[in-house]
Amino acid sequence: MNGTNVSSRVLDRLTEEWETLTPEAQKAARYVLENPADVGVSTVREIAEAANVKPNTFVRMARQVGFEGYEDFRAPFREAIRKGAASFPDRARWLQDIRRSGDLGGLYADMAEGAIRNLEETFARIDAEALKDAAEAIWASRQVFTLGVGVMNANARNFTYLASTGMTDFHAIPRPGSTAVDDLAWADARDVLIAMTCRPYRAEVVEAVRIARDQGLTIVALSDSPASPIIRAAHHGFIVAADTPQFFPSSVSTIALLETLLSFVIAVASEEIVERVETFHRRRHQLGIYTEEPE
Repeated sequence: MNGTNVSSRVLDRLTEEWETLTPEAQKAARYVLENPADVGVSTVREIAEAANVKPNTFVRMARQVGFEGYEDFRAPFREAIRKGAASFPDRARWLQDIRRSGDLGGLYADMAEGAIRNLEETFARIDAEALKDAAEAIWASRQVFTLGVGVMNANARNFTYLASTGMTDFHAIPRPGSTAVDDLAWADARDVLIAMTCRPYRAEVVEAVRIARDQGLTIVALSDSPASPIIRAAHHGFIVAADTPQFFPSSVSTIALLETLLSFVIAVASEEIVERVETFHRRRHQLGIYTEEPE
């Protein structure tokens, strides 16, 4: 199950009610948000043990968000499983063949499997209409700031670079020698902040999102959990799967989602965007930036 269909309404309700929950109930809610597939198949004792809380905590959490108890809360998740909400292509034979290749074949297969699974899980839980809403907010804005630090900084700059082929006033932050908070000093309700961070969440990104929201910016957030602080603060939040056999979080689904978001921005833009892109690339040819193919 990917948090889609009827169960998504339960997850949305948990996110909306997050600030009203007690710290223990938030632990329970976090487990549900990050492991929705477990809810439909677990008893209250099983899931409480997994979340490291008391069973009564789950019961209270369920009642606080509008259900009679845990069984009532669990029902939508069981229904999603019954309807087969999770559906992935059969790739077992291909991966097994890679694993049998010897040496690093197993690692290669694990990495390939992880990348494919991350893409499937990410796009399975995102609604095209939600992407369209975010894209329209971006196109209608005065300026767009894309924030990422660490590995996410490269993703933010790549998105900004691609956007610059047809649009102006896109800024990757933090700028060299600056801080994200300073870069947003004069931003306001006419602007959009696209922020991204995965666990462990970077404090400067979380703080910049908080300040940007206070300044009236529209927040588009990409993170790895519905419980992520930047997702809970966002007007448009998108969950990316980032699991990998390695020690670093995977950026595969983040990059793919950013590329998709940009394609939606171009799709909802006015017709002038096509002329801008053509002009940009025509200039590059004229300046000799591209190697010309022989005729």
